[in-house]
Amino acid sequence: MSIVTLLPFIVLIGAMFLMTRSAKKKQQAAAQMRDEMQPGTGVRTIGGMYATVKEIGDETVLLEVAPGVHAVYAKNSIGAVLEDSEYNRIVHGDDPESDTDAVVPDDASSLTETAEATEKDAETAESEDAAPKADLTKKADAAEAATEGQKDGKTDGETDAK
Repeated sequence: MSIVTLLPFIVLIGAMFLMTRSAKKKQQAAAQMRDEMQPGTGVRTIGGMYATVKEIGDETVLLEVAPGVHAVYAKNSIGAVLEDSEYNRIVHGDDPESDTDAVVPDDASSLTETAEATEKDAETAESEDAAPKADLTKKADAAEAATEGQKDGKTDGETDAK
């Protein structure tokens, strides 16, 4: 047997060794992260749900998913343990870097609108309310079709052929 025929097997064994080693490192890092969990810590599950840790058991963790709503999860389902600032930014929308209390309107019209335009819009809305409404029912169409049928003395389905 030559070295050329053994080379693919050597490469395959080496690749398997590297893959298992990196997978082991990831498992160890995940286990260490889960060991760092403490009650009050914000976490993200592997399903993408954000919650606060309430109690930690041997294989399970009690999470508060909403105020007063608790759920038991397996420890392995915890995808990430978050820092307080990151958890508050994601869940509560708190941004510690922006100390401004600016209110952002839902649309930009209030930024460009003047008092006169607002009054004009109110007057237009009042005048539209006073205008008569159109009757959109099909009563008129049905009555018209009935009178047309009576004019030529024929009913539906009759023809001139005799």
